[in-house]
Amino acid sequence: MTAAAVLRRLGQAVLVLWATFTVAFILLTALPGDAVSTRYADPELGLSPEQIAEMRDTYGSDEPVLTRYWHSLTGTLTGDFGNSMQTGEKVSSALAHALPGTLALAATGFVLAMVVAVVLAVAATSFPDTRAGRWLGGVLRSIPSLFVSLPAFWLGIILIQVFSFTLDWIPVIHASSLQDLVLPSVALALPLSAPLAQVLIRGIDDVTDRPFITVVRARGAGGQWVLWRNVLRNATLPALTIAGLTFGELVGGAVVTEAVFSRAGIGAMTVDAVSNRDTPVLMAVVVLAAAVYVLVNLAVDLLYPVLDPRLRTRKEVRA
Repeated sequence: MTAAAVLRRLGQAVLVLWATFTVAFILLTALPGDAVSTRYADPELGLSPEQIAEMRDTYGSDEPVLTRYWHSLTGTLTGDFGNSMQTGEKVSSALAHALPGTLALAATGFVLAMVVAVVLAVAATSFPDTRAGRWLGGVLRSIPSLFVSLPAFWLGIILIQVFSFTLDWIPVIHASSLQDLVLPSVALALPLSAPLAQVLIRGIDDVTDRPFITVVRARGAGGQWVLWRNVLRNATLPALTIAGLTFGELVGGAVVTEAVFSRAGIGAMTVDAVSNRDTPVLMAVVVLAAAVYVLVNLAVDLLYPVLDPRLRTRKEVRA
């Protein structure tokens, strides 16, 4: 990929992040009724109008919209998201404390989803062309459709009921850091593995019927050699895009999973922010989720020419 193409993709990524920030700002802070008044104007709280006015001044809610937008944008660029309206803590500090747990869950769930997807795709396409083989292959091909229809919260509850309460394999209370990661990773990975497996199965079917695979087999290569060295190498490229989209969605998907399993992380932080109308925290979470999504997909776009020589050849021909 040329330097101009890289700069163009970087510019598009920056534009997407700016647009996401702007939309989030409009929806969360620029609409009528500022967050301070919404949260603290309840007479039952016993706050005087002077105290509410002081809080609005502290959080900048009484400033013009464009001024608040500029301060919020420049603060975000420097990593300063302001203070939490619930605790008064720096939002950046709260994010730094919550992010490692979410990243560990996202990375583990993503790796597990990739493993499940590859195993399902290989197993579904490896049966012999017999009546029993076609039936077993059809059963395995239907599993991704089942996985994609499983709600994360329902799957999490079932996993807790089976493995914690019934089998007593993983304790609910006083679990180790590894035990605390197992069930949430499974609950996150199974629905995510479904689109990856579906794309891989279609890719394997498509590549298997291509002439160069016939040539490789005619030269005496075994079935497993052809599958792992030729078929999968070409079939995984379309799945790479889906993998990037999937990983970009993990931060958002972790919200439900962390809430079900009572894990400390970005998900629990988001739930608390929504419950308490903590606008600065919500803005920070939206920006963080958008940044992860954009950066992962930017990396995927930049990796495509590296993994697929045909793309490099096309670009050289166009140049």
